[in-house]
Amino acid sequence: MALLHVDFFSDVLGMCAEMDVILPERTRGQIGMEGKRGEGKYPVLYLLHGMSDDHTIWQRRTSIERYAADYGIAVVMPSTQLGWYTDMHIGFPWFTYITQELPAICRSFFPNMSEKREDTFVAGLSMGGYGALKCALRAPETYCAAASLSGAVDVSALTLEKPAGERGYWEDVFGPAQAIAGSENDLFAVSERLAASGKALPKLYMWCGTEDGLYGQNVRLRDHLRARGYDLTYEESPGDHQWKYWDEKIQTVLSWLPISKPAKN
Repeated sequence: MALLHVDFFSDVLGMCAEMDVILPERTRGQIGMEGKRGEGKYPVLYLLHGMSDDHTIWQRRTSIERYAADYGIAVVMPSTQLGWYTDMHIGFPWFTYITQELPAICRSFFPNMSEKREDTFVAGLSMGGYGALKCALRAPETYCAAASLSGAVDVSALTLEKPAGERGYWEDVFGPAQAIAGSENDLFAVSERLAASGKALPKLYMWCGTEDGLYGQNVRLRDHLRARGYDLTYEESPGDHQWKYWDEKIQTVLSWLPISKPAKN
């Protein structure tokens, strides 16, 4: 695998941006790891970070490069600051950036990256779990599958539970607290609209620990998605909100993605 640290300019954001990218590489001489790559263009997983983190975190807390090597998949890890993968009410248009500009930039920088929907996936943890589901539910023409680990999936509830005097940041991101439910930032609403639209639905995966403070909202979204016919794989197990679980579960996500492992070199 090749690891690239990429600094570039985003016209959508109007500023420089960063991403780390893992690319498949055929290798035989590495100790303890065999690099694999299938024929043709390779699939890509956009891997999103949580609130306290940035584009480096998946490499620092997991062995994502080693895990991805068996699948011949590219992994794009962008930084999106504290924007919640949202075109902010006051701030930057992170959703437009992550779903439109970033895939186009990646495909121009890395021509062997597939542009096909069936080869394009998105996953994340916590804030990034929300972002991953939001990307797939609002841009299903781009992503065929999405995975959320310990996702903060009910942003309306998260905002409303804050005292009125402490909602400034949340309302800068999502707009007035009372207007979030039913908006384009509400996963319950966007999933319902997509299910009624007749468009192809993305394949979804969710995991949350039963001791996680976000567990209740994950159960509510699970039931909501199943009632509307989504192909949802839902798992839960004992655990709270920490990396020892996400390191394990990102391996599950990779094996769940609708791709085949390349043959041995």
